[in-house]
Amino acid sequence: MKKQFLATILSAAMVASFCGISVSADEAETYNVGILQLVEHDALDAATQGFKDALTNALGDAVTFDEQNAQGDSATCATIANQFVTNEVDLILANATASLQACVAATEDIPILGTSITNYGSALGIDVATEVIGGNISGTSDLAPLDEQAAMLNELFPEAETVGVLYCSAEANSEYQYETIKTYLEEYGYTVTEYSFSDSNDLQSVCQVAADESDVIYVPTDNTAASNTELIDNVCRPAGVPIIAGEEGICSGCGVATLSISYYDIGYAAGEMGAQILTGEADISEMAIQFAPQVTKEYNAEIAEELGIEIPEDYVAIGAEEEAEAETEVETEADTEAATE
Repeated sequence: MKKQFLATILSAAMVASFCGISVSADEAETYNVGILQLVEHDALDAATQGFKDALTNALGDAVTFDEQNAQGDSATCATIANQFVTNEVDLILANATASLQACVAATEDIPILGTSITNYGSALGIDVATEVIGGNISGTSDLAPLDEQAAMLNELFPEAETVGVLYCSAEANSEYQYETIKTYLEEYGYTVTEYSFSDSNDLQSVCQVAADESDVIYVPTDNTAASNTELIDNVCRPAGVPIIAGEEGICSGCGVATLSISYYDIGYAAGEMGAQILTGEADISEMAIQFAPQVTKEYNAEIAEELGIEIPEDYVAIGAEEEAEAETEVETEADTEAATE
């Protein structure tokens, strides 16, 4: 009986092989990942790219991306998030706070990874006792240590008396940064004043008041500010008021110095987390929020020189590494050409 059964199975396998059907190989698993980015600017763009690179490196062609940009509009965030749910994507990357808020409101089932989120507790309006959010939420944070940023401001401007903090009041994480760094700055003896704007429409007028009343301005990691650095620079630089920025993108546009993280790195870390979730290696409800592995003191050489600010030797000029890499590539190409002649 066993021999007859085995023969039947072998015969079926042979017929299947003649028909071009594989009965031994499993169909390759494929994954559809939704990416909701709040707005286009260098920091968020870098985080998205890092996320995609990590997932592609881990899963190759098995992963496809539905990449959407809300153009800074929270209502559009909600629309995109709901569309991801309708399309039953396997995983969502929420890049920036408004994106995360929209995705969390849209689904409790699809895994959501945040990135470029300063503080998950303030972003979601919850008390987070540990770095594990639980449920279907985890991700990476873009928070550089605010106490160290306050120390950097004091290192560069010890004789300043007034510090204005310029941020968008519609961004919960910016509010969190203001409240936190204010305490640290006041410990250094600064008078700290809040200059909040509701959106880009009133940014210029608020920025002008901040420039008129402050010795130094601090701009935290803020998406609206990051999208309007030229406007801020056009107000503050002619007024001779230096800006300390919360991240590299803002600093390169209007700041003097920053204690910055790599947004590409935190995006890449989120991508590595995503690969583990999709393949079943990890449960998102048990995954802790991850932070940037290192921070770097950086400065904007052009603005620092124009404002006559002396920068300590342990600061790195923004773009210096890229320029060095470009020069190395040119030298390598030249050596190659010389060797072939």
